[in-house]
Amino acid sequence: MHHRLRRLVLIGSIACVPALGTLLGVAGTATASTATTPAGTSSPSAQAATAARNAIKQLVIGEHGNNHAVSGHALAHATGGGVSALNQVSSTNWAGYADDSTGGHTYSKITGNWTEPSASCTSTESLAAFWIGIDGYTSSSVEQDGTLIECYRSAAYYYTWWEMYPSNAIQVVGSSVSPGDAISTSVTKSGSSYKLTVTDSTHPANSFSTTQSCSSCAASSAEWIAEAPSGSGGVEPLTNFHSWTASGATVTSGSTAGVISSFPDDELTMINNSGAVKAQPGALNGSGNGFTVTWERSS
Repeated sequence: MHHRLRRLVLIGSIACVPALGTLLGVAGTATASTATTPAGTSSPSAQAATAARNAIKQLVIGEHGNNHAVSGHALAHATGGGVSALNQVSSTNWAGYADDSTGGHTYSKITGNWTEPSASCTSTESLAAFWIGIDGYTSSSVEQDGTLIECYRSAAYYYTWWEMYPSNAIQVVGSSVSPGDAISTSVTKSGSSYKLTVTDSTHPANSFSTTQSCSSCAASSAEWIAEAPSGSGGVEPLTNFHSWTASGATVTSGSTAGVISSFPDDELTMINNSGAVKAQPGALNGSGNGFTVTWERSS
């Protein structure tokens, strides 16, 4: 494992490419069955479940407002025994950590685990995505997978999904994810092939593995992210997920296999257009392979 590079802490802003695209559907190469009744609701009808799923077909990439620096954020995790990121930046749609390409790093494998959070829904429709992936931070190519919470008509719907460049369209696989499910994820690059895997060990019907091809993907970053997805009108309200804890995070660059803190890492705080924090990541744990993001506000 390489020692962490020394460089100045940056309170910056960065335009993060969103992970969620325009089209939903189960890809032919993914192996999983899709449940029709969403978890976390009071036995919704099949019609309600279909309406909820149709409601997220309009998610698109782009149309973000300007990002803002978070004043004083560099001091947020100076104590408490955690591992501070080398760079601290803000985003209007991402919260979490990204390993970047400083020093010429490219990435070939990423993993991460979490327990699916529980949503508190209101009458306002909202979304929250949790994922790991290669690319998307400083490139237009994205190779990502994870889970998605949708609050629709005051009910919570939970899904597993993946997304792959160049279509940049989320592919929903499972819709029977429940709060508390044990989720493990990975993306592995081998040449121009990418294997994307999500395992829901609590409800295996949501699990899948698919292999996709991309010869032009940059492999220039690796991310562990809680996201407020975007629609045609911009960033959607962020579902109240209370907190999301990523653990067991590993990443490989070249011949070196490590954890988040093994490579140049950036901590991303999600803010709104006024600079108020929407989702706040904590410091990396002592092993550099996990952290918690806390929800603050929906918009």
